[in-house]
Amino acid sequence: MTRSELVVLLAQRFPQLVQKDAELAVAVLNGGNEQEIAVATHADQQTSNDTGHGGCSGSCASVTVVSQEVPQSFAPDPTSTVSVFRIPAMDCPNEENDIRKALADIDGIRSLRFELAARTLSIEAPPPIQEVALAAIRKLGFEIQPVKATGESTPPSGFGDFGKALLALGLAIAAEGLDFFAPDTLWFKGLGMAVAAIAIWFSGISTYRKGLAALRRGQPNMNALMGVAVTGAFLIGQWPEAAMVMALYAISELIEARSVDRARNAIKGLLALTPETAEVRQEDGSWEEMPAANIVLGAVARVKPGARIPLDGRVTAGNSAVNQAPVTGESMPVDKTVGDLVFAGTMNETGIIEFEVTAAADNTTLARIIHAVEQAQGTRAPTQRFVDRFAALYTPSIFAIAVAVATLGPWLFDWNWTQAVYKSLVLLVIACPCALVIATPVTVVSGLAAAARRGILIKGGVYLEEARKLRAIALDKTGTITEGKPRLVATEVLSAVEPESRILSWAASLAGHSDHPVSKAIATSLNLPENDLADFTALPGRGIEARLDGHTLILGNHRLIEDRGLCSTEIEARLAVHENQGRTATLLATEDRVLAIFAVADTIKESSREAITDLHRLPATT
Repeated sequence: MTRSELVVLLAQRFPQLVQKDAELAVAVLNGGNEQEIAVATHADQQTSNDTGHGGCSGSCASVTVVSQEVPQSFAPDPTSTVSVFRIPAMDCPNEENDIRKALADIDGIRSLRFELAARTLSIEAPPPIQEVALAAIRKLGFEIQPVKATGESTPPSGFGDFGKALLALGLAIAAEGLDFFAPDTLWFKGLGMAVAAIAIWFSGISTYRKGLAALRRGQPNMNALMGVAVTGAFLIGQWPEAAMVMALYAISELIEARSVDRARNAIKGLLALTPETAEVRQEDGSWEEMPAANIVLGAVARVKPGARIPLDGRVTAGNSAVNQAPVTGESMPVDKTVGDLVFAGTMNETGIIEFEVTAAADNTTLARIIHAVEQAQGTRAPTQRFVDRFAALYTPSIFAIAVAVATLGPWLFDWNWTQAVYKSLVLLVIACPCALVIATPVTVVSGLAAAARRGILIKGGVYLEEARKLRAIALDKTGTITEGKPRLVATEVLSAVEPESRILSWAASLAGHSDHPVSKAIATSLNLPENDLADFTALPGRGIEARLDGHTLILGNHRLIEDRGLCSTEIEARLAVHENQGRTATLLATEDRVLAIFAVADTIKESSREAITDLHRLPATT
């Protein structure tokens, strides 16, 4: 098979791929330098970010597929199955890389797919090969939980990790108390050491497992350094400090992991916007409810008023107003008619519409937004990445120096072997960058949590750090600086022939008989008694028409007034004023003239003005 044929085949298997990404995957399959490919992929993502590409479509999504899932064979393999496993301790790219390296030499694995936000790994391989892969992961010190078909992982036994960490912290404090206040007797010293050892066991067993696995691979990491340092501190008699350091380190890791859980919950909230099923028209013309994930492109689906739209599509029949705020941020419902696009997760408000499906469930606009959020959660903040790079050099250096002190000390400084080993362990305890390791994730997560308490969802630590460079802020209006509810904000009566009270009464009567959100806002704000209408007619996508007090009246949008030939230069100018302010203009007219203009808009929250004032008061940074 030629390279070009392989590119085409890969693009067909993964529709998300564009040509350049398919070529990148082929480079991987042909044995290209892994580091160079990773750098190229990162550079492509960075370029996308720099140019403002949000990762909702195109190359960003496809690069993720290439980096996360590289099939080893295109031929169907009936013996292979895809199994999903949850790895609770896998919450950063470093741990993902460790697992990748451990599985790299196992033949028979067709693909791996990591989801750091959910802490899951999907393995496509025959069941015996999967067992070999799981054994390799367990050797790294990771706990593995199978994910059931419902998407829920098997709950761990016993009380949670936070409970263990808090118990370990309490025992560490008790060990400190025994060391400081208890009499200096062998019994109390033994009790204190036992309490410290239990605290280290509860909080550090995972750290020891990962550290030992790293040492066996000849790649000492922060877990290895922490394990050796804590063990050394215990051996030289500093057992209270050893217990406290390990307990705080375990808590810091759990706090960092909690930030991933918070992001996962936010993603679950987005997923909840999309219905799991949809009504689909069958070949015989009947309608059948089907899982949204099984609906093919080109199928015709139906959505009733008050229901959410399950998939992206193009309207083929019907008219309605759709609330698109969850996806587009528009505060006012958008009228949809034949030929208009609709988005998964948006709310159909007024009429029944039928639409042709234009995107699969995993490729809708909302799905790509969710995917972008998941990508962001896998990106560590610059400071955290610096700590990782620092540890990669610092950890083996400290180990080397400690070994040198233990072995060369007796020759160079005339120490005995006991003194040399003692000083070597002291060096490990002192040199362990516990404060840096503990402070970095805690600081980042504290910032994310403080923002979340104020209603601000920051996608990750990297964006929190980049916020210091902000010079201008753009705010989405729906639910951020506005109430998210349309209200009548301006009324202009244009006719001097009819009394103003009668014109407003006519408008209230027509608006009260419509279920459109804009009409409801007008009727609610005018709050006038409604009169009975004759010959009431709904004009989909434009307005309503009826007879009242001997007049034929219409209440509709700009397009309806133009269709009736009632627009003039003066009215166009008045409408432009409202439209330039982001208002939705509705006009009341008879058969021969416009009587009034009603401007509806999403109103600004009282707290928004104060917030913007506070932003302006912030000191400028360089």
